Amino acid sequence: MQTLQKSLVSAVLCAMVWHASAAAQTAADKASTYEPTVGQSGKDVVWVPTPQALVDRMLEMAELTPNDRLVDLGSGDGRTVITAAKRGATARGIEFNPDMVALAQRAAKAEGVADKATFEQADIFKSDFSDATVVTLFLLPSLNERLRPIILEMKPGTRVVSNSFTMGDWQPDESAQVSENCTAYCNAHKWIVPAKVAGTWALGDKELVLEQRYQMLSGSLREGNNVTPITDARLEGEVIQFTVGDQRYTGRVSGKSMSGNTQNNAPWQASLSAS
Repeated sequence: MQTLQKSLVSAVLCAMVWHASAAAQTAADKASTYEPTVGQSGKDVVWVPTPQALVDRMLEMAELTPNDRLVDLGSGDGRTVITAAKRGATARGIEFNPDMVALAQRAAKAEGVADKATFEQADIFKSDFSDATVVTLFLLPSLNERLRPIILEMKPGTRVVSNSFTMGDWQPDESAQVSENCTAYCNAHKWIVPAKVAGTWALGDKELVLEQRYQMLSGSLREGNNVTPITDARLEGEVIQFTVGDQRYTGRVSGKSMSGNTQNNAPWQASLSAS
C-alpha cells in the first residue's frame, strides 16, 4: 500500500514538473516568435517604428559619439538603441511592453551589441535617465510636454531629438527632414538643454540683467543711469551669446559664473548676484 502511495505521489509530481516545463517552453516559444504589429496599442501610444533612415539622421543631429550615453524613451523594437550602440555609444532603452523589451534584447544580441545596448521594462515617467547625454523619443506632443520639465532639469548641453513631434512652446534648435527611404514620420527636431541664466549678473562695474525663455534670452546692460538692451541673445547648452550696441559677447556658463571674450577678443567675466 505504501509503495502504491509513493508511486502515485511520484506520478503526480512528475506530471506537475512536466506541465510546468511545458508551460515554460510554450512561453519561451511565444516570446521568441513575438512579432509586433504596426499600430498596436501601447501604454500611452500606438507602436509605429521609426524608419531606419530617420534613426540615422536623428543620431547625426545629436552628434552622437562613443563617449555619449543615449536613452531612448519608448524604445519599441530597439532599433534606435541598437544603431547608437553600433556607433560606439552606451545606449539604453526604456519600454513599457515586456514583449517588445525581450524582442529588442534578442535583436541586440543578434547584432553583437548586447554589451552596449540594454533594455528595461519600465514607465518612462518613473525612470531616472538624468545621466544621459542624448535623449531620443517618438512620442505624442502631450507626452513630450509632460517630459519637458524633466528634460529641462538635465545637464545643460544634453541633446534631445524627437521623431516628428515637438515640445509645445519650446522651439527646436534644429529641424530636418529625410526624403529618401522614408515615407511617413520623416521629420526630426533637436533641442539642446539650456543653462539657467535668468537674473542679474555683475559684469565688471556693470549689471547684466537677463530674462530667459528656454534657449532664448532678452535683457539689458546697465551702467549707472545708462541702460542698453541686449540683442541677438541665446543659449546653446552652456554657450551664451549676446550683443550690446556694436559689441558681440560670447562665453560659457558654469553655474553662477560665466566668462568669455568679445568680438574684439577682450576677456569678460560675470557672476550671478545674490537675489
